[in-house]
Amino acid sequence: MLLKVNAPLDPGFMPMSVVCRDFDAAVKAVGGDKLTIALERNDGLTSTYTLEVFKDGTGHDEENYAVVERLAKTMLWARGGYKLTIAGSKLIADRIKEDYKVGGAREFDRDFMSGIYEADFEVVHVPFEEAPVAHESPSPVGRHLDGCRIGFDAGGSDRKVSAVVEGEAIYSEEVVWFPKLQNDPQYHYDGILDAMTTAASKMPRVDGIGVSTAGVVVGNRIMASSLFLKVKSENPEAFEKVVKNIYIDIAKTFGDVPVEVANDGDITALAGAMDLDDNNVLGVAMGTSEAGGYVDGNGNITGWLNELAFVPADFNKDAMVDEWSGDYGCGVKYFSQDAVIKLAPAANIELDESASPAEKLKVVQKLMGEGDERAAKIYETIGAYFGYAVAYYAQFYDIKHVLLMGRVSSGEGGNILHRNAERVLAEEFPELAKKISIHIPDESSRRVGQSIAAASLPKIS
Repeated sequence: MLLKVNAPLDPGFMPMSVVCRDFDAAVKAVGGDKLTIALERNDGLTSTYTLEVFKDGTGHDEENYAVVERLAKTMLWARGGYKLTIAGSKLIADRIKEDYKVGGAREFDRDFMSGIYEADFEVVHVPFEEAPVAHESPSPVGRHLDGCRIGFDAGGSDRKVSAVVEGEAIYSEEVVWFPKLQNDPQYHYDGILDAMTTAASKMPRVDGIGVSTAGVVVGNRIMASSLFLKVKSENPEAFEKVVKNIYIDIAKTFGDVPVEVANDGDITALAGAMDLDDNNVLGVAMGTSEAGGYVDGNGNITGWLNELAFVPADFNKDAMVDEWSGDYGCGVKYFSQDAVIKLAPAANIELDESASPAEKLKVVQKLMGEGDERAAKIYETIGAYFGYAVAYYAQFYDIKHVLLMGRVSSGEGGNILHRNAERVLAEEFPELAKKISIHIPDESSRRVGQSIAAASLPKIS
């Protein structure tokens, strides 16, 4: 595959955006059949994606399946749902149905979605003419700046909190913690409570609490989160009893105040929309994992899952496999501290295997601060990854602005990443470069901006 901007440390990189563009051009050259991927989630809400594929039996069946399978995977994690409908080719539908059966290649995805939506996951086939119709229900979120508010941002390597009074952050702090290594939720409870208590001590009162957290949130409850991975796997009863309502219960210690909990990706997008005073914002936070969020053209959050960590970025089947989902080429290994660690050997940087992922990232960041060209190549590579990913995300989101946040974007490495991503859009996708701007905020906002935006979530009566 010829790319106009190469990923210097990853010569096998096959960006999904280019694969889809080439596939679409090849199909149009010979004529194809339409196919719709539809996903139904809670309350009958439905998202759809339509494309043309080669006609069945024309020698392109494997190519059809390979592309549609990746697109279906993308829809599943970008939108969410428990009922996947393939409207069109039954040949493709049957292959995907095999993937998502018990014991199939995508069993992780099946089980995850079943748990989130508390419904059995299924794949069904219908003729193209009977494709489900899109049904969405976006809702307004945040931007409340009155009163005295606590904003808390729970990340996998650090936790951040801000005390916000009448829209101004009068105090912010960042504390390293290790939630993913703990199977006792008391560790998480104590850390969250300590952060919020500190913020509360800086204000005359607490009028509301907003929380940005990794994971899937439904009704202020944690349905799944990498932060509580060990709790859920080793102490499932505690997950049900303590974790699902952990933020609600902690908020009660500050009195009868409103609390709102949202996915950290959506808060990234909200922070961008507030800062830019505009909408159609895709937020991407590169930290312990990759968090995604989206604010639409009306300033609303869509109710989509936006779990970009599991959205394919690389079509190459030899790409690194994510140890959690068991799938290859997904965003978590391209847009998080895992990406930096993954690329270090190719850059001839040796990292201490006994160090934590956050510590390994700091080593590379220190080298970058010293002007080390090896470290610069890592950020150039991630920048190439990201530019091509933005073009792919644009197939599923109407984007005017991309806001890049998280610890991986800190320092000069983040600036290199940013510049190379913009270069990809300019040289490979000039039509998108005219429409989409990638923003990287100032250093302070990169680190604690999400906790400040989170503070704006609750509406104070």
